[in-house]
Amino acid sequence: QVQLVESGGGLVQVGGSLRLSCAASGRTFSSYAMGWFRQAPGKEREFVAHITWSRGNTDYADSVKGRSTISKDNNKNMVYLQMDSLKPEDTAVYLCAAGRPVPFGGGSNWSRGYQYEYWGQGTQVTVSS
Repeated sequence: QVQLVESGGGLVQVGGSLRLSCAASGRTFSSYAMGWFRQAPGKEREFVAHITWSRGNTDYADSVKGRSTISKDNNKNMVYLQMDSLKPEDTAVYLCAAGRPVPFGGGSNWSRGYQYEYWGQGTQVTVSS
């Protein structure tokens, strides 16, 4: 059974930092991308960043580019999202997901060349001013 379990969320002040973690288990994800998404109250879920499991290629949403770093530890089956210079608009539930490559797709679970099949439950990030 595939499991993605996020941790590391919390309450932080504007300008602060958080490191989110995602523990993956239940299958190998060698051809997959591991993505971070977020959903704020009353808003649609949005892409934050992804990293390919095999090559470590990364991609970021413009809203977090330059302030966030996604990384992985293959030995531990862990994916991380380091977020710095946090803003109130970063407040959301952050979800980890695993996606298989689908270059051309659509729907709410497709993003930037990957169809996300597995999702974690999410971890809350709240940035206070």
